[in-house]
Amino acid sequence: MAEVVIVRDAAAGGALVADEIVRLVRADPEVVLGLATGSTPLPVYEALRPRLAGVDVSRVRGFALDEYVGLDPSHPESYRSVIAREVVEPLGLDPARIRVPDGTLAGIEHAGEDYEAAIRDSGGVALQILGIGTDGHIGFNEPGSSFASLTRVKTLTEQTREDNARFFDSIDDVPRHCITQGLGTILRAHHLVLLAFGEGKAEAVAGAVEGPLTASLPGSAIQLHPHATVIVDEAAASRLAHADYYRYAFANKPAWQGL
Repeated sequence: MAEVVIVRDAAAGGALVADEIVRLVRADPEVVLGLATGSTPLPVYEALRPRLAGVDVSRVRGFALDEYVGLDPSHPESYRSVIAREVVEPLGLDPARIRVPDGTLAGIEHAGEDYEAAIRDSGGVALQILGIGTDGHIGFNEPGSSFASLTRVKTLTEQTREDNARFFDSIDDVPRHCITQGLGTILRAHHLVLLAFGEGKAEAVAGAVEGPLTASLPGSAIQLHPHATVIVDEAAASRLAHADYYRYAFANKPAWQGL
């Protein structure tokens, strides 16, 4: 079962994850991080900036979860651009050590296999940051995705395109395809940290944490992981049946266990 941590707001959740990442970087300067995009992980990256002051991050490695297919990498909403703008530049990471799936059409047939090989060669992701969509997707693993799936091209649902249209001029500009780490790929990370904030994520969070294990709600795959942490604010926790227990368990957690 995933550990559920209920925080007062997104900033508090971001600070918790940032503290854990700093601990990992200090312990292993070549640590491999799994980087998510979108609005949900922004509090983590914002909290990291002051915490990493004076910390050597020149050898930190990272892998993004996904990328749009066919979108120019220089487009401001390509995830290559987003990762550079929101993570690499503010945190002072080495761009050459941060990988994003290749969504260009040339070579797309083997881009997934290439990305899988790169993750394996790195030794694996130590901490994978995740968000969750309103339909329960993680990464771009839409409902119906196999729990054994690896990095591959997927067709985005209309709901996901509508959710992401706020980043584009119109929904017509949102690509229909993406390349994403699979659920099987994500589950190989040593530690999964899923963040969700706001009432709009409450149903998806409850399904992922307390519902049945089902490909219809890809986020439920976290139930298969031996070290998964779900960090939510009160609104996103509002449909959890066992919220009181989660609060009690975290308040009484042994300090040596960390996040």
